Amino acid sequence: MRRGRRISVDVGDARIGVASCDPDGLLATPVETVPAGGKARARIAAIVAEYEAIEVVVGLPRSLSGKEGPAAAKVRTFAGGLAALVAPVPVRLVDERMSTVTATHGLRASGVKSKKGRSVIDQAAAVVILQSALETERVSGNPPGESVEPS
Repeated sequence: MRRGRRISVDVGDARIGVASCDPDGLLATPVETVPAGGKARARIAAIVAEYEAIEVVVGLPRSLSGKEGPAAAKVRTFAGGLAALVAPVPVRLVDERMSTVTATHGLRASGVKSKKGRSVIDQAAAVVILQSALETERVSGNPPGESVEPS
């Protein structure tokens, strides 16, 4: 397992959840929710620099069958632009199927109401994505997902 902080990003149409992990890659925690739009990549790049991240993990939405649709194309474009901003820090796309559902169930189980939860659901999804990526690396010994080329 490589040592160093990773940043995870859950890209949505309105909001982008951001999470990070400790330097040992054991525990993912929420960082913030960034409003989607023109300044989102710059804010995430600032977080990457602030946390001195060794990698950025971006959740790639796929259908349950594994196919990619319009949302995945948007995320790929977003990740390419982010990769250009944070280079030489690598950006990787990882499968995020069911991350929002898992995050929603976890928040409900802890007593967070759905209306109030909207502000943190994206962060919670980013935590789920990062925790999954960390586990994948721990088991396989390889970085998770696929590498993104800067665009």
